[in-house]
Amino acid sequence: MFNRNRCLRQLAAIASISSLVAGCGLLSDDDSADAGPIVVGTTSAPSTLDPAASWDGSWELFRNIYQTLLAYPQGATTPQPDAAESCSFTDDTNRTYRCKLRSGMKFSDGDTLDAKAVKYSIDRIRKIDVPGGPAGLLGSLDSVETQGEEVVFHLNQPDATFPFVLATPAMSIVDPAEYPADALRKDGHVTGSGPYTLDGYEEGQKADLVENEHYKGFAERRNNAVTIRYFQDSDSMVKALRAKEIDLTYRGLAADDIVELQHKDPGEAIQLVEGAGTDINYLVFNPKDPWARKPAVRKAVAQVVDRAAIAHKVYKDTVDPLYSMVPKGLTGHTTGFFDSYGDPDPDKARKTLREAGITEPVPLTLWFTTDRYGSETAVEFAELKRQLEGSGLFTITLKSRPWKSYVEGYQKGEYPVFGRGWFPDFPDAENFIAPFVGEQNALGTPYPEPQITGVLLPRSRRESDRANVVKEFEQAQQILVDDARLLPLWQGKQYIAESEDISGGERALDPSTIMMMWELSRKTSW
Repeated sequence: MFNRNRCLRQLAAIASISSLVAGCGLLSDDDSADAGPIVVGTTSAPSTLDPAASWDGSWELFRNIYQTLLAYPQGATTPQPDAAESCSFTDDTNRTYRCKLRSGMKFSDGDTLDAKAVKYSIDRIRKIDVPGGPAGLLGSLDSVETQGEEVVFHLNQPDATFPFVLATPAMSIVDPAEYPADALRKDGHVTGSGPYTLDGYEEGQKADLVENEHYKGFAERRNNAVTIRYFQDSDSMVKALRAKEIDLTYRGLAADDIVELQHKDPGEAIQLVEGAGTDINYLVFNPKDPWARKPAVRKAVAQVVDRAAIAHKVYKDTVDPLYSMVPKGLTGHTTGFFDSYGDPDPDKARKTLREAGITEPVPLTLWFTTDRYGSETAVEFAELKRQLEGSGLFTITLKSRPWKSYVEGYQKGEYPVFGRGWFPDFPDAENFIAPFVGEQNALGTPYPEPQITGVLLPRSRRESDRANVVKEFEQAQQILVDDARLLPLWQGKQYIAESEDISGGERALDPSTIMMMWELSRKTSW
């Protein structure tokens, strides 16, 4: 595996205010089993329980109940063996990758987890091939074979990023006896080998995680059980935190709540943890739509949108304006949209449309999800509507759906323009470009771009030192700017609000900003 340390900024979270010390004794990280499970609140509910169907935030649950060959121990920025004992490329061309499993591995139900189960899990992802699903991550994989307790991955091209793909929760290992080879599991149950088992699940409400007695991996659990509660909005989540119904929040804090917690009463027993983020928010233009398919229309939208106003007015500066699909902090980041379009300018946008023969206001329908990216999403799209209609160049209709049906809609190509967020599969510039291009991508809207998929990405994957592929990523980003099929809006930060008796929030985020629930613990006084 290669070293990405040069291309990553420090992802360890930093406490934004000092921890509060309760009582007269010192505090320790020893867990109190009698206090019951640690309860985590989030607005990010899974869309599925089957890894073969998910290339989305369902991974947040998967990381804790399933296991992958490689993953990220606390503090690591490159994948390390988890279900595997060791993994490495065994050739000079980065085309053969071999993993040896730990001995004595079992699934949570006691079934044997061996090399054949790993092969089965990867093969079923490709066989089921869910539209917009994780099969899109395996474009460089030719075949998988087993040799005793080893799994050998044969690639169809050099791919130095393949270890990072194997570390994503999409590559979770499932029990062949419980998961059909050619269909998704439908019974609502989970059989994995992660640090926890799923003891109970109510869709959109909660997930109960308890210790998996068969787990063998690097995770050292600091608690015996975790309950994840799913909220529709930040307001109800923060109220639950203040009422001590939950112990901490994960995703979904609204800007107003963040600002309020930053300036809270000193006596309030809640601390806010702030971490660097690489998540992004962007618009997608559907080439099947008669208006969105026109380059002039897309470029006019890009010329009008005021990212700084969105970051300030809607998100209270808890996010940063973003001018490239690759976020700040990663090697290869550019400011291509600002370089090409400059500040918002309706007159330039009008000229672009008129040169394309478009003289009447352009009708566009913008779609967003109501329960995925936080409470400000509706406000953000109202601001986009205000900006675009304020230019006199567009008439905007806003529509929305809950996440589960929203995903189905964009995978079927139903939306002319729609909003998406992206939390990285792994922290590299490639992962902010490759998932969105090609015939099969994470958006369900084919985006053939042969210069990126056939030249620039293959060239970059031959290079283990990512600092040496900046030129390729800069060229790829400029192509995205010129096409304007994807319009970056903002880059987020990570905020966790936790009660004073909880520890580990600052340790719990991996480089993809997925929470490792096993790092959480209760403080107990003596």
